[in-house]
Amino acid sequence: MTSSKASSMRVLIVDDSTANLMLMAKIVKGLGHEVATFKDPLLALADAIANPADLVVSDFVMPVMNGLELVGRLRAAADYEDVPMVMISGTDDSAIRYQALDLGVTDFLRKPIDVVEVKARLRNLLKLREMQTSLRQRVDRVDHLAPHATAALSSREEEVILRLSRAAEYRDSDTGDHIVRMARYCRIIGEGLGLDAGKCETLFLAAPMHDIGKIAVSDAILLKPGKLTSEERAVMEMHTLHGFQILSGSGSELIRQAAEIAVSHHERWDGTGYPARVQGEKIPQFGRIAAVADVFDALTSERPYKSAWSTQEALAYMTACAGQHFDPACVQAFTERFDDVLAVKAQHGDAGVAACDDDLDPVLSYAAAS
Repeated sequence: MTSSKASSMRVLIVDDSTANLMLMAKIVKGLGHEVATFKDPLLALADAIANPADLVVSDFVMPVMNGLELVGRLRAAADYEDVPMVMISGTDDSAIRYQALDLGVTDFLRKPIDVVEVKARLRNLLKLREMQTSLRQRVDRVDHLAPHATAALSSREEEVILRLSRAAEYRDSDTGDHIVRMARYCRIIGEGLGLDAGKCETLFLAAPMHDIGKIAVSDAILLKPGKLTSEERAVMEMHTLHGFQILSGSGSELIRQAAEIAVSHHERWDGTGYPARVQGEKIPQFGRIAAVADVFDALTSERPYKSAWSTQEALAYMTACAGQHFDPACVQAFTERFDDVLAVKAQHGDAGVAACDDDLDPVLSYAAAS
């Protein structure tokens, strides 16, 4: 595959409109990357197989083969399991958007093209690809290094994980302190459950990647200052699957656990969560732990549409929802170590105002009924 350096990133653009091709190519070249443009999707497919790309941007309506067919065939090809793919469309048909997401489309761009938005979105996806490639290259080299180099590599891997986590966090928050608090809360719960030191450390390092899939959610939804519509919420919920797609398939135990947390931290003990409606202990333990830590931090952080709850109000909610939303054992461990939780909250306080949180609707409904 391509090098992880930004200067060598290759972007494939497919559109039957010459004007759109020229505009998109100009934007990508302005970001300092290589561009391959095609009006014929069949020729684009052949080129993509011969010369793997780091990002694919495709129009939806094209002759011979539409954008959905192109994405589907690329996803089935070698080297394209994790490559970000962007669909350009002038339609608002939710059925088409859901079909595109199911086929593996990472993000959508709407016609007419907004140059400023497109530039920002493509920059984010290319940065994600750069860090993703770098991370996997590091992990793949572990088994080939001399034992004395393993510790140094692990340290670098942890740094890449943290930076990749912050890449997602900075898209929907004024601060990255959320991932710091959330990771520490997770370790507190893990220790309270009696997990050994090694598992607690893995949990602590993997937890910050729980929302990495939000890098694939459009800014219009992610930064919306209020309640999401049902269609917007469905798109937002896809971040769990996007996160799993980004992280799955690694040879690193740490990355595998991060993938498990990403896909399961919005599942609920009673089986009403998402994306798979898994219930009880069938939910991975790290995912159950992350659910408690994530919701508590969301409650005690300010949002554009709500004030921060007090720590005692949030704890009361967590306790009330044990056995419904949360694993009772995780809530008990959290409660028994609440002094440690408060110490983390005090040390890593957050003055920023985070944006949309897709898991707060039922919480706010609970508060209104109380």
